[in-house]
Formats: sequence, C-alpha cells, structure tokens
Amino acid sequence: QVQLVESGGGLVQPGGSLRLSCAGSGSIPGSGSIFSIWPMAWYRQAPGNQRELVARITSAGTTNYADSVKGRFTISRDNAKNTVYLQMNSLKPEDTAVYYCVTFGFWGQGTQVTVSS
Repeated sequence: QVQLVESGGGLVQPGGSLRLSCAGSGSIPGSGSIFSIWPMAWYRQAPGNQRELVARITSAGTTNYADSVKGRFTISRDNAKNTVYLQMNSLKPEDTAVYYCVTFGFWGQGTQVTVSS
C-alpha cells in the first residue's frame, strides 16, 4: 500500500507563488519501498474539468510539463525526504484546481489551490 500526502495549497493572488509538497510512503508491488525509483507526477482538476497532467519526474530526474505551465512551474524531488515538490510561480486564476500527487496509479487526497484577487 502506498500513501501520498499533499500539502502547501491555499489562496494566493494572481502573480503569486506556492510550493506544493507530497510525502510518499509504503511499498509498491514490483518496485518495493524505495521512493527514489518511483516516477512521480502532479495532476490537477478544476471544477467541471477532467483531471490533467501538470508535471512529472522520473527516478532519474527527467521532467515533463504541460504546455500551460511551462516556464512557471517546476517539479523536483528530494529522495532523502521521500518528497516531491511542485514550485508554482506567476500563478493565474486558471491554475485554480485541486492538485494531486500520483505514482503507479496511487493518488493522494489532493490539496486545493485557489488563485484569486
């Protein structure tokens, strides 16, 4: 069983920044409990919309981003802390959503990000 716990969401004005964190624990069949080898991703879901991939990072540190967040968001990981981060800068109202941490089909509970003046 895998546990993913997100934190860091909140209310921020347009142009502001937030850093989301996701702490992982547990064990994945076939991949064990070594967090450093888990591929990690952040998804988001806005009201009335489908969930969409925001960013992902491989065990080797390779990153990919949705076009809508390129240049503004940065995904990173600290394997010593079993944590993945999403640094979000220059936030826009359209970034408002629940943000989820995901690995191997396991989802966290989500953290709300609201961008509003």
